[in-house]
Amino acid sequence: MEISQYLKKLKPEIDKAIEKNLPKKADRKWLSLVFGNLANEFKLSSVDSALLTPLWDFLDRGGKRWRPALFLLFVEAVGGDVKKMKNLVAVPELFHEGSIIIDDVEDQGELRRGKPALHRVFGEDTAINAGNFLYFLPLLILAKNENKFKKEVLLDAYQACIQEMVNIHLGQGMDIFWHKGGIKNPKEKEYLALSSFKTGCLPRLVAKLAVILSGKGKGLADRLGKLAESIGIAFQIQDDILDIALEGKERKGFGKAFGNDIKEGKITLMVIHTLKKANKRDRKRLVEILGKHTDNPKEKREAIDIIERYGGIEYARRKAQRIMKEAWREMDKLLKPSPAKEKLKEFSNYIIERKI
Repeated sequence: MEISQYLKKLKPEIDKAIEKNLPKKADRKWLSLVFGNLANEFKLSSVDSALLTPLWDFLDRGGKRWRPALFLLFVEAVGGDVKKMKNLVAVPELFHEGSIIIDDVEDQGELRRGKPALHRVFGEDTAINAGNFLYFLPLLILAKNENKFKKEVLLDAYQACIQEMVNIHLGQGMDIFWHKGGIKNPKEKEYLALSSFKTGCLPRLVAKLAVILSGKGKGLADRLGKLAESIGIAFQIQDDILDIALEGKERKGFGKAFGNDIKEGKITLMVIHTLKKANKRDRKRLVEILGKHTDNPKEKREAIDIIERYGGIEYARRKAQRIMKEAWREMDKLLKPSPAKEKLKEFSNYIIERKI
């Protein structure tokens, strides 16, 4: 089964687990479970309006749900109990959903999953509050499953979650600092470090949680987490490529405005390569366009033409392939042969070859 079909097949199960922990409509039982008995003083409709309606407006738009799918693959690959973990797929997905809601506010994004970003629909205050709620709810989900795991296992899981959610804020902070012009002549290794914090965090957490909750120890969790980080970095590189390479009908499934990274002035791997290779005139013009945060289609196209002229897209694509190849050389040594291991390898290839 191809990975895209595998994700499609698994998505209803993942959505069911999410809704079990985050219902579309509040009831008294859920309020007490999540917030304590005092929350029952609120009208259910007000809880819906404050949190659940905006969150499900966002969640119902779709999304690839690849992080929870990756979680289950890692569980299976290390010999864990997949059935026992099914409810916990909500943990990495809700962390992710919260992070992109906040990311859109910080970047003043226009579109997400083909519709206006959440803050464009419900306001920045509601979007920030809803996004922040999803930074903490997953920890509560783990706590509510304490009867399934040893205390030391849960403690390691909490520590992994907290560490990676701290890390993701450094990554996002650096990303904001960069596209505000806070760095001059960034190096490739700095971009890769930024990506390891910004986009590598959640795949790293996914692998760590899968190993820890399967009872296989922190040592293996850290090693596989480091390798899973490469999946996140490769995903980010491919996302950057798709932002400027997809046009017309091909773009429909991508769900973001064309050339949004140009508008935000983002310093991607393609930009770093271009600035290194370009002549003085092209380099100056590219920096100028990125610094303007323009939404002018002609200027976006001009910036993309400069990047293409110096092979920026192809360079980034080859780099993502090399990152995954090197990661799998190590992953191969850590995982025993199994169907799950083969699917993990297919998954890694899908991340760098996807068109949406």
